[in-house]
Amino acid sequence: MGKSLSFDIAAILILTLLLISCIMRKLTSGTPNKLFLLFIFTTWLATGFDIWAVCLDNADSTNLAALYIAHSGYLLIHNFTVPVYVLFVISLTDTWHKIRKSFWIQFVLWMPFLFVLGALLLNPFVNTMFLVDGGYQRGPYFFLIYVAIAIYLIFVIGYMIQYRDLVEWSKAVAVMSYIPIGITALVIQLFSPSTLVETFSSAISLLLMSIGVQRPEEIMDSDTQFMKYSAYATDMSRNYRNGKHVNVVMLNLGNFSSINSMMGYDFAMVVLDDVVARIRKTNRLLENKGDLYYLDRGRFRMVFSETDRERAVRAADMLVKSLTEKSDFNKLDVSLNPFVILARCPEEIPDFKTLMTFGMDFHEKLKFEGRVMNVTEAIHEDMFEIQNNIDNIIENALNFRRFQVYYQPIYSTEKGRFVSAEALLRLYDPNYGFISPELLVTAAEKSGAIHRIGDYVLEEVCRFIASEEFKSLRLEYIEVNLSVTQCMRGNLAEDVLGIMKKYNVPTESINLEITETAASHAQEVMAENLSKLTQAGVAFSLDDYGTGYSNIKRVIQLPLKIIKLDKSFVDEQDNPKMRVVVKNTVAMLKDMNMEIVVEGIETQEMLDFFTELRCDFIQGYFFSKPIPRPEFVNFIRSWN
Repeated sequence: MGKSLSFDIAAILILTLLLISCIMRKLTSGTPNKLFLLFIFTTWLATGFDIWAVCLDNADSTNLAALYIAHSGYLLIHNFTVPVYVLFVISLTDTWHKIRKSFWIQFVLWMPFLFVLGALLLNPFVNTMFLVDGGYQRGPYFFLIYVAIAIYLIFVIGYMIQYRDLVEWSKAVAVMSYIPIGITALVIQLFSPSTLVETFSSAISLLLMSIGVQRPEEIMDSDTQFMKYSAYATDMSRNYRNGKHVNVVMLNLGNFSSINSMMGYDFAMVVLDDVVARIRKTNRLLENKGDLYYLDRGRFRMVFSETDRERAVRAADMLVKSLTEKSDFNKLDVSLNPFVILARCPEEIPDFKTLMTFGMDFHEKLKFEGRVMNVTEAIHEDMFEIQNNIDNIIENALNFRRFQVYYQPIYSTEKGRFVSAEALLRLYDPNYGFISPELLVTAAEKSGAIHRIGDYVLEEVCRFIASEEFKSLRLEYIEVNLSVTQCMRGNLAEDVLGIMKKYNVPTESINLEITETAASHAQEVMAENLSKLTQAGVAFSLDDYGTGYSNIKRVIQLPLKIIKLDKSFVDEQDNPKMRVVVKNTVAMLKDMNMEIVVEGIETQEMLDFFTELRCDFIQGYFFSKPIPRPEFVNFIRSWN
């Protein structure tokens, strides 16, 4: 009775469909994808040789050359397929750097394959693996093939256990399915030699891997066909965990969001396609050694291996040169602002969290210079550690009362003395020194600690106002800042009034400042908070007026007593047009019965100019920078 070809034919159909599917889904770039394609192809080729060999056996062929080629071809390719599977498993853990450094791992990887390969190549002369004269028969050393397979499977199991944290559980299960399915097939063929299920079992395993592992929708961005943010986060996190060193080229298009908002989505996509083409061309010229990612909103990454430092440097230079040239998009000349930063990881960016935090918005914090910057230029070494530990720094500061409230005096032009001050948060950490207020507030808003910090500042201010020391200064009120997140807190009004009541502070002694950014959030919760506090007698100031969110309708609708002109009104006094804007802005606000505070005053000339315009209050370094409470008390006493 001849051997059945049904399972082999089913296998080759499944494998053909898998090959077509991978090509159509564009799973052809990147080491894991290439190895998976090679895995499918070698299995497909082995199946083809198996079908040929079985056909010859079933026909009782006497063509010894054809029989040798068919059976040798199947066994040679089958011998190659299992090591490819092992390499595919290694690629999923991305631990090639560890393989290269270990002689013994390389020995285990290649010796079984090479030993069986040598035995098969010598077989026509010694017939120790199989013979075909008088029908196909296994030779005395055929078991070596199974020994080699067993070594590889044990290696894979051990490797997956060792690096289990580097592969998602669902993907690990899909990949490891190859082992029990393959063993089951071998057992079936042992008891039923005519049932050829070995290649069919491989095809089924590959199908499961395609479903469970090779899911392009999870890792590929549909607009660019680069890997997406989640893939970048997964890959870089894994690099840090397994100690892999890489070179990262970070490209953020500084004005991409502006192009999108001003020109519309369709035009932004035209620009995006052009940038993607330039990045692809750059990578092609560098032999496609970089892994390409698109994180969103004009942010791209190229990741090169540790040994490809020179290519990473060239890639960064080529991108800056290419993207700083004016381009014609739909007959419109558009200049891009490519911020390109080159970093060694983990040498220059020590941890994953810092990498992701820094990469989000470095283009908003740096001045565009049209050149490649090394990451050490963009941020001080200590800042990486601060950013990484900022949540712990804030928590410790709250627990050990390390926050300090500084006060900056506010001068009344009408009364000729200081009548108020702005309370400003400062933090001095014993390990890192003074922490940037911008970094502090941003991190606190993300973690939710801003509410506890806000309560702490208000309590300190109320404690100061309730003191005899404050009463002797003849100050009328203290300004306290509210962040966007605080304004959205449902019980803000109750908490503020509760703290003031605790210290018996009259409502007119506190003035709450909201920024234009906060005011632009037309939320019902914020409006309700402002309404409750206003009805209780708490006054409000609008800070940073003129920073881009200015909206006259908003100024009219909000319960505001004071408008604080942003420092930009002061800085451009040499510009005649700005003077016209300032004069008309002040006149308009005065006609609306608003009181005006001018921030950033540093010279007598500035003071005189805004005094002549009848601005009510002056704040700035001309009088004093923000200072701790004891210095502030002495300052006010000496002036008033």
